Amino acid sequence: MVKLESLKISSQFKKALKEKKVHSNYFSIFAAKNFYNPRHKSNLLISFVMKKKIGNAVKRNKIRRKLKAIVEKLLKKRGAISKDYTYIVFGKSNAYVQKQSVLMPLMEKSFKKLK
Repeated sequence: MVKLESLKISSQFKKALKEKKVHSNYFSIFAAKNFYNPRHKSNLLISFVMKKKIGNAVKRNKIRRKLKAIVEKLLKKRGAISKDYTYIVFGKSNAYVQKQSVLMPLMEKSFKKLK
């Protein structure tokens, strides 16, 4: 089973933010070739980030949980997300009101663009 592992150090975030990027109305995804080895080979390096401008903690956490659930569903699909990359997903406030069924195909397209 693939587990999600978060980035910890600001230098890791800075390096990942300089590489490939894809934007949508609901999220932005930044990707870089794995420059840092996960604890277990099966883990996916991905971090979910929200700006404080989006709203209070409840709203930010709901967006984060929604995006995280979509990524976990996409990991079950073979080839939807490459484990050779480190990802950072920035959630946007529009994702709060949008249903997960609408966000899923958008996120799948975005990950395919990054390959």
